[in-house]
Amino acid sequence: MNISSVVAEKPRRKIVWAVLALLFLNGMLSFRDWWPTPGVLPDHRLAPEFVWLWLVLLALVAWRGSLSARALNLLTFAYLLLVLGRYGDVTVPSLFGRPINLYWDGAQIPRFLWVSAQEWVWWKSLGLVLLIVLAFWGLFTVLQRAIAVSARDAVPYALRTRWVWAVTAVAVGLAVANLAGVRATWPLISKPVIPTYWQQAKLLVASFSQAHQADLLPAETAVERALKQPSGSTLGELGGRDVYLIMLESVGAVTYDNTAANAAVRPQRASFAADVAASGRQVVTAFFRSPTFGGGSDLAQLGLLSAIDLSNPMRHDVLLTTQRPTLISLFKANGYQTFGVYPALDWAWPEGAFYGFDVFLERRDFGYSGPAMGFWAVPDQYSAARFEQLHPRDGTAPPRFVFFPTITCHFPFSPVPPYQPEWSTVLSEQPFAANEVALALAEKPDWLNMTPNYLRMVNYTYQWLGAYFRQPEPREAIYILVGDHQPVANITGEGASWDVPVHIVARDPKLLARFVELGFSQGMEPPRQALGDLHGLTEMMLKSFAAPVAQLAEVGR
Repeated sequence: MNISSVVAEKPRRKIVWAVLALLFLNGMLSFRDWWPTPGVLPDHRLAPEFVWLWLVLLALVAWRGSLSARALNLLTFAYLLLVLGRYGDVTVPSLFGRPINLYWDGAQIPRFLWVSAQEWVWWKSLGLVLLIVLAFWGLFTVLQRAIAVSARDAVPYALRTRWVWAVTAVAVGLAVANLAGVRATWPLISKPVIPTYWQQAKLLVASFSQAHQADLLPAETAVERALKQPSGSTLGELGGRDVYLIMLESVGAVTYDNTAANAAVRPQRASFAADVAASGRQVVTAFFRSPTFGGGSDLAQLGLLSAIDLSNPMRHDVLLTTQRPTLISLFKANGYQTFGVYPALDWAWPEGAFYGFDVFLERRDFGYSGPAMGFWAVPDQYSAARFEQLHPRDGTAPPRFVFFPTITCHFPFSPVPPYQPEWSTVLSEQPFAANEVALALAEKPDWLNMTPNYLRMVNYTYQWLGAYFRQPEPREAIYILVGDHQPVANITGEGASWDVPVHIVARDPKLLARFVELGFSQGMEPPRQALGDLHGLTEMMLKSFAAPVAQLAEVGR
């Protein structure tokens, strides 16, 4: 766009358009989040980068007399990047309860969009892509027009008017003081965007630095120390019993901490505890801090398997390039057959080679022919039943270590599948009654209020798990149920903890007593203080699973 081509207008109208252009440019870098949605609201504060743009326009017009088309396009593109940065900076904390992280979000957001698109016919996906392209083009065009009008009409007036220079000097002083950290400027100046980009740039440089990567992983883990122990000692207390490590998708401490959420879930937790007791088992519970919030389940899952803190996503990626052992390696070394049960996975997953399961099941392996329940299709109740059907625990099968990341209780938490009390029916081609299916599929994600469906989904999780424990058990197993992370912040509220509940379910009171000695509580109501980071749970499990000292002495004789 050439500024000289802009049609001259009457002086009064020029002033109005110039003021509106300046207000628009400032507003595009000073808006605030519309919690708890992805939307934004206007804000009255002055944006520091708008002040810098104003200074650049003053300098260029004073020097050249006008703004060239090339300069206009460069300034517009730079300003568009700042607007996008501002949007991410204010909405990511609202939605995910943590600051923006380009390294992390750059991988998570495309994956979420891809999975979401699987529910749509091709023309809807294409329409969305076109809509996004048009939105970017439209925003660029409007920004370009606003900068052009400012340079053409506002800047020449400012260059010859003393009071505008005085206002400009005050604005620059406030912006510099804000950048220097003067809190008194916060009610007047919005958070700058450029420092956010600078921090993200430093993060990306450090993330891809080989020297930095070498310092990321610990010298030795609890799993590696356990592998050095004498044969028969590391898992001696298990006595060859099966171990099921089940990750509970998005089941977080909000179900305890929030009064309304606790009231909605507590009856189902009590019912779950009753199911556990009726099966001849007991349950102990504690809180741990997850390395992630609102998403990024891989960080919690692999952190627990490896006993490594993966709160830094780069540490996760570096770990995958190594041959560091995990719980899978440890159980294999002790004669266990290892299973990876991943009903959500229906895309290429080359990282799976690192895990090294003896048997790996992804969505297609389950053969689910019932109605697709939302983005993730296969209900967790079916997955649990189908796995036992495909790999029965008969007398000839070796002891097993099963890693099962559940998926149904996943963002956006709708539709909630029906629960099927007849477990043989859930494996049929028509697992649910037609009216139940119609009622469930009529639910659509409520992007502005996910809490009700989230709580219903958590109750569904405890319901099918409780009923699962009531099913006949061919041989004894130990179950570790671990919430992988809190749900998104539009459910937890701002400033929520990263804590998740962990339940240990077993028939052996002596084994459970070991966990109680480490800080767990009997039942489903744990002490509110977290026992540590989630990767520390791995060491606690290994301590509890290890043979007692007296037993080790017998083994050594």
